[in-house]
Amino acid sequence: MNVMKLFRNILFGVICSLGFVACDDNLNTENYYTFTGEMMSDYITSRPQYSSFATVVERAGLMDLLSTYGHYTCFLPDNEAFEAYLEAHDKVSLESLTDADCDTIARTHLVGNMYSTVEMIDGTLHTANMNRRYIQITHGLDADSNSVVILNRAAHIYFGLEDDSVENGIVHPINMVLENSNASIVEILKKNDKVKTFYEALRLTGIDDTLQLMKDPNYNYLDYPRYYYKSDTHKEVATVPDEKKRGFTLFITPDAVLDSLMVNKYGIQETGIEGLKALAKQIYDKTYPEDKNAYAEDDYENPKHPLNRYVRYCILNRDVKGWDYLTIKEFIVDGTVQALGIRTEIQNPIDWYQTLLEGTMIKFEQLTVRKFQGNGKLGQRYANRRHEGVGSGYEIEGSFISPTVEEEYIQDAPNGRYFYVDDIVAFTEDVRDIVQNMRIRMDFSTIFPEIMTHDVRLNGDPFTNDNDAVADDAFKNGRNYYFPEGYLDGVRKFGPNCKFVYRRPHITYYVFCGDEMNLFGDYDFEFRLPPVPFAGDWQIRLGYSVTSTRGIAQIYFNSKPQGIPLDMTRALSHETIMGSEFGEVDYDEMTAEEKAEDQKALKNKGYYRGPAGAYYGTGRSEFETQANTPRRILCQVSIQDPTEDNWLRIRCASKSKTGNNNEFMLDYIELVPKSVYGVTDDGKIEDDL
Repeated sequence: MNVMKLFRNILFGVICSLGFVACDDNLNTENYYTFTGEMMSDYITSRPQYSSFATVVERAGLMDLLSTYGHYTCFLPDNEAFEAYLEAHDKVSLESLTDADCDTIARTHLVGNMYSTVEMIDGTLHTANMNRRYIQITHGLDADSNSVVILNRAAHIYFGLEDDSVENGIVHPINMVLENSNASIVEILKKNDKVKTFYEALRLTGIDDTLQLMKDPNYNYLDYPRYYYKSDTHKEVATVPDEKKRGFTLFITPDAVLDSLMVNKYGIQETGIEGLKALAKQIYDKTYPEDKNAYAEDDYENPKHPLNRYVRYCILNRDVKGWDYLTIKEFIVDGTVQALGIRTEIQNPIDWYQTLLEGTMIKFEQLTVRKFQGNGKLGQRYANRRHEGVGSGYEIEGSFISPTVEEEYIQDAPNGRYFYVDDIVAFTEDVRDIVQNMRIRMDFSTIFPEIMTHDVRLNGDPFTNDNDAVADDAFKNGRNYYFPEGYLDGVRKFGPNCKFVYRRPHITYYVFCGDEMNLFGDYDFEFRLPPVPFAGDWQIRLGYSVTSTRGIAQIYFNSKPQGIPLDMTRALSHETIMGSEFGEVDYDEMTAEEKAEDQKALKNKGYYRGPAGAYYGTGRSEFETQANTPRRILCQVSIQDPTEDNWLRIRCASKSKTGNNNEFMLDYIELVPKSVYGVTDDGKIEDDL
């Protein structure tokens, strides 16, 4: 190995261990590449060892695309890889492939963005391939013990040939033809003999039919024009999503693990499907005691049957495209690894997603804070974990989520994917009453499953602002989206001329996790709130940022108006809230008693400071110290049945002052039980992590 190759491998390993990922079309090419004047088409056609792929690309009609300027990554299989592929599929030659086969193969190996191996960390490549599927990334050794990038747990990039540059992208020669299945997630699971028990439960409950759903054939993105808007000083443009798909993500305990747990942890003497039936009954007759007699023992399709509930709770109503997307994506900020907008040295990144079991969510957590480690592994993701340190009273480890499955099995389908877990994932009494008895803080983009299923959330490069909104390359660094009426499940009112916009992440914007959602126009917007885990009194808060271009809105809960209208032009330092008092004391220098007094004073006016551990900007300006990143208490309500839908309505109550059409910003929402917000003792403060 020469010195430069050794240096590159060391750099590669160091950055991978940091968990760095970038999705930057404006890469610093001086550091990684030496340009030769070749286009990607020239590279493929001029080297005889890649003649098979060249033929496939020509038949797919994509060679002209690869001869134009752009930003592409090509995972380039050699002729030996094609020989193995043809043999495995009982094909005599390339001529045996149809044009449709060639189109699928070519698009599977091409990505419309530039990625060097340094930027490929364990998880999922940030951009889908041209077949709209995501390539799974892991790292390992080749036959000669060289460190290599492994694609979809099978193919690997050839050591010594990686990161070859062309004028319009990067080429990575690989040793196998990549394949994606077009079968549904149910058909994928049927072929995995490690999860026979869960598959049998899917079949018995009839939920397998739901998981066959793919996409709406009547949706056509060409029916909707671009939408141009201005927020603060930023001129931007948004489009509708390209498709309208259904997506699912499943968390499955493999048979061998499940059998062991049933006998050794849960005291169930049977194993397999009969054991799972008994385990489900043990759990859900306790969680829902009022329904013990509401089902027949063999009526598995009854939504109140314990087995039915067990299966539905293991399934999210969205396609989370990779293990590393179960919580917010990580980037390097100020030289340290950070989940975008969250200080991971003091706060574990947490996201909440709804399941197919009505009225329930799963809490997902990446373990990053050492004092919360317990028996967990730093950097890993967990389901329904709540461990706040030894002696804290909260020491529930949750279920560890494995990033991959065995090489011989396919993990993803066009309508979803599945992950293995090392314990059951169930809505137990402990999950309901302990794990989820806390402040539920949700980035607004996680409320609507379609936003994640269609890879809208966190797309693009957060360190680069949009180009001029009218330029042809307006989406070069990521896309903003708007959603037509009827596109999002759980939205039942829009209002005339209303546009509901997702603004892609920008590290410099005053927003939680970098991204935000905005209402423009004469909005009268009503959406279904995420479910709370148990009945009781709940406080609903909205996090947002203050700018002069925003307006005023009246809030309603289940059609009832809630308090005075919310004015998004008023920061916490406004005279009607805290006035000059807000800036008189440095928050970081306050004593615990002063912080408690500060929180009480704000709470009496219906506000909170921004959450601790949240930041914006590369200098990491803390939300809690800023006047323009408040949380407003929208309402305080009693929810008696968590399985019933609750609706929040936002109605425009102002006229546009700046031609900005009454912008209303939705950054994140908090559902807060009384056990958290009901802090009344002097000197005590609500924990804002």
